[in-house]
Amino acid sequence: MRLGPLSLIVPVALAGFVLAASTVPADGWPTTALLSLGSGMVAVSLMALAAVLGARWKPVESLFGGLDRVYETHKWLGVWALVFASVHLLFKAGAPGWEVAPIVQLPGPATRFVRQAAFVALMVIVLLALDRKIPYRTWRWWHKLSGPLFLVVVAHWLSIKSPVALASPAGGWLAGLSGLAVVAAAWKLLLYPALSRHATYRLLAVASSGTAVYLRLAPERPLPFRPGQFAFLSFEHEGLREPHPFTIASAQQSDGSIAFMVRASGDYTARLVAEARPGLVARVYAPFGRFTRAPEDGTDIWIAGGVGVTPFLAWLQDPDARGLERVTFFHFFTPGRELPAGVDLPGLARSRGVELVEVAGGPGDTRFRHRFAQLVANAGPAGVRVRFCGPRGLLGAVRAVMRESGVPENRLQHELFEFR
Repeated sequence: MRLGPLSLIVPVALAGFVLAASTVPADGWPTTALLSLGSGMVAVSLMALAAVLGARWKPVESLFGGLDRVYETHKWLGVWALVFASVHLLFKAGAPGWEVAPIVQLPGPATRFVRQAAFVALMVIVLLALDRKIPYRTWRWWHKLSGPLFLVVVAHWLSIKSPVALASPAGGWLAGLSGLAVVAAAWKLLLYPALSRHATYRLLAVASSGTAVYLRLAPERPLPFRPGQFAFLSFEHEGLREPHPFTIASAQQSDGSIAFMVRASGDYTARLVAEARPGLVARVYAPFGRFTRAPEDGTDIWIAGGVGVTPFLAWLQDPDARGLERVTFFHFFTPGRELPAGVDLPGLARSRGVELVEVAGGPGDTRFRHRFAQLVANAGPAGVRVRFCGPRGLLGAVRAVMRESGVPENRLQHELFEFR
């Protein structure tokens, strides 16, 4: 079983309220005071876990089944932390008869300021996670403040008068999670650039279609990866230094080279498409993700939308890939936004015995729906494996087509396409 947003948030919320209840008299349980205290504990716990998830630690990625799932959970932890923090702010976390004291004594004005600042800090963190209109370069540097802002939240729960003593189970819970979060934030902010797995590459060739580029890079020291995984790419070039996630568009090569396909879809990618030139030096952090293919008996259906074609390019180039003759590949694209020069998708498909179906009409295209239904009818709903990478809207349409054909949800393997 892999962890996800609900499988983490629900137990943490229950633990927060149970531990909060253990610190106060039983007659104070059915009150808004306990609701506020428990909500505050849950908000701090969720923020701490969000910091841990943001560290990109490999064991954490394995628990969630890929860094894309980690980032999805990371976002929802922040959203629900803000919900619980709002409830905490609405009511007083105290009642007559409760023994309350601060763990760290601060002057009264400082305590009040830290309380307000903690809520503002949480709002800033969540807005950064949700607002996709913020330019990537600005978003990334502001997001680096998440760790320092969490210290403000820690200062709040340490300095506010509360029934939670540091030596109590509730205090130990908060202290343990907060300590782990501080370590994770320090790792990500200070140590990750130097100590994480990365290597220096030089851009060898650039093939362009105007709106997209296909980049091939040669390494000083190659990084191992599996086709379908992604990397964070940072160029030593003004405006392109911020590491940005891209799926690797090639299989492991004998010369260690690696390829990426980038489409201009935002400020960073538009600049990269316009300014990528052979000779640029890049730092590649890899590998991440679990969108890898294990051949199975039965029919394999690949569905890609837009730049979501990249992991499938890697699979087609993988010399060790087996069972490709059982693959039908639906490639959704927008006319006028074709693949970059040098990416011969039809040729790759033919060379590996893959049936390629180019779809320019969207998920309602009758050819797509007819061929999909035909494949399911031939193999049976449980005899197909659907592998998808593309925009969220297309994913919803694919799920609808699967339901119409009776294909179970557990036969779908997909990458989460959007990090922000």
